[in-house]
Amino acid sequence: MSWAETFRTALDAVRSHRLRSALTMLGIVIGISSVILTVGLGQGAQDQVKKQISALGSNLLIVSPGSSTSSSGVRGGFGSSTTLTLRDAEGIGDPAAVPDAARVAPVSSGSSSLTVGETNWTTSIVGTTTSWLGVRARTLAQGRFFTGAEVTSAADVVVLGADTAAELFTTPESPVGQSVSVDGAQLTVIGVLAASGSSSTGSSEDDQAVMPISTQKRLTGSTTSSVNTIYVEATSADTLSAAYQEIDALLLNAHGVSSANADFNISSQESLVETANSTNKTLTVLLGGIAAISLLVGGIGVMNIMLVSVTERIREIGLRKALGATPSVIRRQFLVEASMLGLAGGVIGVLIGYAGSFVLPSLIDQPVSLSAIATCAALGTSLALGIGFGVYPASRAARLTPIDALRSE
Repeated sequence: MSWAETFRTALDAVRSHRLRSALTMLGIVIGISSVILTVGLGQGAQDQVKKQISALGSNLLIVSPGSSTSSSGVRGGFGSSTTLTLRDAEGIGDPAAVPDAARVAPVSSGSSSLTVGETNWTTSIVGTTTSWLGVRARTLAQGRFFTGAEVTSAADVVVLGADTAAELFTTPESPVGQSVSVDGAQLTVIGVLAASGSSSTGSSEDDQAVMPISTQKRLTGSTTSSVNTIYVEATSADTLSAAYQEIDALLLNAHGVSSANADFNISSQESLVETANSTNKTLTVLLGGIAAISLLVGGIGVMNIMLVSVTERIREIGLRKALGATPSVIRRQFLVEASMLGLAGGVIGVLIGYAGSFVLPSLIDQPVSLSAIATCAALGTSLALGIGFGVYPASRAARLTPIDALRSE
């Protein structure tokens, strides 16, 4: 019997029992679609985390102060000290000291109430330098960012986040050029940041007012040069580790401390990505394992139905053998039939998985990212299940002797 004849015979056997074949494939369909969606949800979550963290800045290192200790011996958490200064930021920005740092943006932040007419809104006040826009990978939706001259002169200018501008200015008129009252001082809005949709340290990146650091210190009455954070952009992703080492060595030397009692902390976006992705991968593996159980059940269903098929077709098998069919031909016939069931179930499962990838995001507000590799792996798995669980029934059919098969009723 040729391969073409084998496929035709197997297809006829599957089509002659449509309902039974559909129920046999059901377990594989459910398992494959579950695996497709589970892997897609996990990959989508990882892509979303990477996108949100990348929105905070590319190749970014975040230098924050260490912990402080009060006179009563109470220790604060990381960031509670005032050990970082503008001089530290200038040192990091020196190409001779830190050659792998592209741009540096010191930040002095706080919270204050902004007022426009009868409308007020409390938001985060960010005092920084001109390099902040590039270091944080932000863009402007309207207007411009402040200049170096405005930082030097402590100009009364401010750039608002998208959400902050929407809360303060409810009319269609552009906020650019209008005045905002901050702690009694009138600042001119010169720009509005484009929405980033990301958050950092529990606050929205779109709800803030950015101004020259000199202006921020004047408004808060600060007379020190301390800063809350220093953002450093490495020259590339490959030099991120080198920049980390260079900044660490510079600050240890400048502060006269050792690594054991360092009064600062350096973190990178990569560590945030790795932590988030590790959690997502664990959940993906867990859910994928549960979905794989459906595949196992589906494979057992294929074996069960194929055994039933062998029992029903004993006389057919005996007749074929009497006419000269070899055991290998009989085995091949039933293996092809089992493979068809497995592959058909896999194809339907993949189609359902792809359909679910378009419907689920609107229902659970979670992206689903499907890949060609996962799809091919799913189809290969379904085919392997059909073959694997069809081996025993096919072998049983091949072992029947013609005389015993023909005698059966």
